[in-house]
Amino acid sequence: MSTVLLLNGPNLNLLDSGKTELYSKTALKDFEKQVSLTLRERKIECLAFHSNSEQELINWLDKRRDAEFLLLNPGALTNKSIKLRNTLLEIEIPFLEIKLSNTHKHEEFQHHSCFSDIAIGSLVGLGIKGYLLAAQFAVDYLEQMSKDSPND
Repeated sequence: MSTVLLLNGPNLNLLDSGKTELYSKTALKDFEKQVSLTLRERKIECLAFHSNSEQELINWLDKRRDAEFLLLNPGALTNKSIKLRNTLLEIEIPFLEIKLSNTHKHEEFQHHSCFSDIAIGSLVGLGIKGYLLAAQFAVDYLEQMSKDSPND
């Protein structure tokens, strides 16, 4: 069974706090559940993790480097985490970057991502729909990789 990781960075635990109109009124656990259900329907395991600590995110990823795909919302680390970027380069798991809001509508310093150039692609500004599209992309990607790999 293939494994897809869902990794959410700092501040995403505040989604349903009602303090922001930019993101969502849906709790992070609900995002994780919907992605997991989408993947499980296709017999793909989903391991989800959230932390406000960059080091915890890195440690969690390092222990799961045998996963086949990663869905990443780096949260508040998007434009400043060289350590997380280097970890992704080291472990070489293909991934999609997900951002709930359109970061190009925010302050200029938020327009840059440390991850977009090393990701397969980015889904930006689509809210929870971006997570679901990312999960479907992961399914399609893994199916294509399975077809492309030589049979044992």
